[in-house]
Amino acid sequence: MAGFLPISPEETRALGWEQVDIVCVTGDAYVDHPSFGMAIVSRELEALGYKVAVLAQPDWKSDRDFTKFGRPRLGFFVNGGNIDSMVNNYTAAKRKRHDDSYSPGNVAGRRPDRSLITYCNKIREIYPDIPIVIGGLEASLRRFAHYDYWDDAVRPSILIDSKADLLIYGMGEKQTAEIARRLALGEDPKAIRDIRGTCYLCQQFELPQDAVTCASFHRVSVDKEAHARACRQQLDEHDHVYGKTVVQKQDERYLVQNPPMEPLNQEELDQVFDLPFQRMYHPIYEAQGGVKAIEEVEFSIMHNRGCFGHCNFCSIAFHQGRQVTCRSEESILKEAKSFLSNPRFKGYIHDVGGPTANFRRPSCDKQLKYGLCKNRKCLGTNPCPNLIVDHTEYIDLLQKLRKIKGVKKVFVRSGLRFDYIMKDKNDDFMRELIEHHISGQLKVAPEHCSNNVLEMMGKPPIQVYERFVKKFYKITQEVGKEQYLVPYLMSSHPGSTVKDALELALFLKKNNMRPEQVQDFYPTPGTVSTCMFFTGINPLTMEPVYVPRTMEEKRFQRALLQYYKPENRRIIIEALIKIGREDLIGTGKDCLVPPDREYIAYRRAKSETAPRTRAVSPSKAGRKRAGKKPAGKHTSKRVKDR
Repeated sequence: MAGFLPISPEETRALGWEQVDIVCVTGDAYVDHPSFGMAIVSRELEALGYKVAVLAQPDWKSDRDFTKFGRPRLGFFVNGGNIDSMVNNYTAAKRKRHDDSYSPGNVAGRRPDRSLITYCNKIREIYPDIPIVIGGLEASLRRFAHYDYWDDAVRPSILIDSKADLLIYGMGEKQTAEIARRLALGEDPKAIRDIRGTCYLCQQFELPQDAVTCASFHRVSVDKEAHARACRQQLDEHDHVYGKTVVQKQDERYLVQNPPMEPLNQEELDQVFDLPFQRMYHPIYEAQGGVKAIEEVEFSIMHNRGCFGHCNFCSIAFHQGRQVTCRSEESILKEAKSFLSNPRFKGYIHDVGGPTANFRRPSCDKQLKYGLCKNRKCLGTNPCPNLIVDHTEYIDLLQKLRKIKGVKKVFVRSGLRFDYIMKDKNDDFMRELIEHHISGQLKVAPEHCSNNVLEMMGKPPIQVYERFVKKFYKITQEVGKEQYLVPYLMSSHPGSTVKDALELALFLKKNNMRPEQVQDFYPTPGTVSTCMFFTGINPLTMEPVYVPRTMEEKRFQRALLQYYKPENRRIIIEALIKIGREDLIGTGKDCLVPPDREYIAYRRAKSETAPRTRAVSPSKAGRKRAGKKPAGKHTSKRVKDR
């Protein structure tokens, strides 16, 4: 297919290729856009002169897809997809998802659980000695022994289970180029052990000198304090300036993580975004309904990488790193102008952002020489006094994008750090944002209002958000706009009790906020918050942390954040009775939910009666009075209760 890399043997033959050099395997549909990791890797390899074929969402239940290109000359580069496959396949409640925006037709089921492991094992079964290199988010975050939420257990490094030769962690352009070069020279992949930003397995006698050793897979599986300390060590060494080699015993072998690769400089980052991306999914998916994930990114511009915000529940710091690097203004304007020739472009640039949209420079100049501080965050609860806040260049960039003839509107929809905005010495950026770059609603992420919970999240105190809200609406009124803030909120994060959730519910009610969506905390591999969830310890301080674990408590916390929904009324009443806050049940202005006398009596009776004389719930009592039998699913529960 013209413009795209080949995805079939017919297309490779049409190019005159007798053998491909590298097959790039991905758990996503083939979308040739720079927001997709495998698109960058495949285009980079193509630019270096290699014959690259793309194998997207192969059928892992047979050999057919994995052999259709024949044996590649250099090997397979495998990526599980833009999102960890388990996060992609399951909700935070561990229920199977019914949709997948990275698959054609938005239909789930096109990728296996633990796709990286599944794909690599199939390749290894077919080609026992072929070089296999893994990378992307799934590989990067699972490179050490890690807690796996879906197994509710610690798993070893993904290098063990995948049987791959090398693992690329972080943003892998430089690693990819060097590995391909050395494979082309005939080097054994098991001998390629000196590339920064990679991991490999070896025997004890082969271990490098002067490495940091963290607790073994076995120990972090059974000793939660050791697990927390290992998490802290791994984070501490994730800096390309001072980071050391890190070693962790897996089985009889050891995982060796080389120091992080230095980030691409501006010129190198510009070159990546200048590769000949088609900025669209492959036409083969059109008949299947297209690929939904392209909708928000097709006409969006990524201007930066990295994030010094480092929220504890976010994986970016452990993947991309904390140092921010940016593309040049010329590169960004060139990309924007390229939209004008696209017949699908209607004049709207959907976003100019990245991990954090308003980071256009490193947090301070010292880090360029000394690296980012090990023992503190740049932002968070107590911002560093060395933090440099400057939106000048970002404002200038947005203004130039607006002036491009044919561009009607430029939106900013990526995450904005409101605490960084509030540290700015003037309101120029906030005014510019409100006046020109919001489409009626601005999404921001206070996440919670309890300062205890916010500290566990690595977020700023709620007072910072309150000042931001006040200033936002003041400027909005001044410029004559009607625009609103939409807060992202999270329930059941480590450190959050039902009383903390109640504090947030009362905060929302007081401020007349009714969030339509609430995210339950999702323990994903490689984050500080996931370490807290598993161990009950904050790895940054080694202090104990309360962790809400039961489904009942999670149900309470989630319902409280949407206190206004009628379907949550009885759940909230149950929660309020449980924590002794029945004073909030009523019709007064300070009450959270109206009373339900029948249900309150039932909850009280249930807590007071002995197990053999169970109280009958109002719903069951109502059916009994009406002379109706319970529906099937309730019948089994009723029998069980008896």
